[in-house]
Amino acid sequence: MSLYDISNTALVIALFTYIASFVMFTVSITGRSFGGAETGATRSAARGRRAFAVAMVGLGLHLIFFILRWIANRHIPVSNLFEFMTFLAMMIVVAFAIIYRIYRRPLLGAFATPVAFIILAYAMVFPWEAQPLIPSLNSYWLYIHVTTAAAGEAFFAVAFAGGLMYLLRVVDYDAKGRRATLQKAGIEFTLFSVLIVVGFILAAFAFRGIGYEASFVGQQTVEGQTSEVTVEYTMPPIYAPHGYELVAMDSFLGSEQPLMTAPEWMKGVNAGRKLNTAVWSVLFGIALYAVLRLAFRKPLGRVIHPKLAEIDPDDLDEITYRAVAIGFPIFTLGALIFAMIWAHIAWNRFWGWDPKEVWALVTWLFYSVYLHLRLGRGWQGNRSAWLAVIGFIVVMFTLIGVNLIIAGLHSYAGV
Repeated sequence: MSLYDISNTALVIALFTYIASFVMFTVSITGRSFGGAETGATRSAARGRRAFAVAMVGLGLHLIFFILRWIANRHIPVSNLFEFMTFLAMMIVVAFAIIYRIYRRPLLGAFATPVAFIILAYAMVFPWEAQPLIPSLNSYWLYIHVTTAAAGEAFFAVAFAGGLMYLLRVVDYDAKGRRATLQKAGIEFTLFSVLIVVGFILAAFAFRGIGYEASFVGQQTVEGQTSEVTVEYTMPPIYAPHGYELVAMDSFLGSEQPLMTAPEWMKGVNAGRKLNTAVWSVLFGIALYAVLRLAFRKPLGRVIHPKLAEIDPDDLDEITYRAVAIGFPIFTLGALIFAMIWAHIAWNRFWGWDPKEVWALVTWLFYSVYLHLRLGRGWQGNRSAWLAVIGFIVVMFTLIGVNLIIAGLHSYAGV
């Protein structure tokens, strides 16, 4: 076996180990007994320690993947979307471990580990093949900039988990009124948004599993030069690319033609495919949400809320703030200061209004506002938790939306 084979195997095992840890953390807070002398808080704490140990085994396997791939690549494995997202997932587990060792709350594991393994599963959708570094990436600043930026974002992910837990803990599902309705709707939408990401993962692996393929051909003009371009789909084309002709398409549900064509303004080579992928992700997310709603016969937030009844909301509020307070200076160094130094070395300018640079600044400004409102205006509780949840949505758009949708100098991080 090659180093790549060994590292990839370790990564797959790490994914399932994280999932096992999540299940164990969930069991530790449900209070359900499977026998033994342990009762109450003692049983929950013991199960939490075992779940944490399993998560650390997963982290060890994840580190094996990272180190072996680094050796095989001859450069740090963060140069494409697969490698960066796997690294981010690993750093989320590291950040969780640090916060867990401070507060020792098993409930945090039940929310933080899903964030890690969902991002890891998301990474696995993209090509695993190693790629040589392009000239602008061939610098030791790659190590410094990307790793510190990811470390900061990892703490923001833990803050997201803490903020969401806080909201689920304090919401009153029996309350009436506009404010209560909006809060319940916001929580449900957040959970639904997570399911859309899961839907993307399920859709990608499902259609990849059946080997689905479709292809379109069209013309692309770049700097006055026109050439023929082929666009490959791995999901059934609900939306065909605008201005392209169908070459071949596997039949799906009896259809051998795309249902629709992407809008005229979406003229990019991959715009139609990305729209198609987004639609399938939403459809799978809706289906998954509908199944869960039918299974529980109540909103998902109402299902989770009773499990948090014994948790002190002030602890969750403190965990959320502490995670942001640790992550913010690290993110500032990695995503702004080190990034500008590297940009000057690579492109002879500190700032160029590239989409990724702009959204990194937006992220930094958002968390600056969070800390200002938290420390200067006394924003705690609900408002602070919502800012932590929304902040991580901004982070994920910076990582996923900008990389996959908006073209720029950072487009090398795409599929």
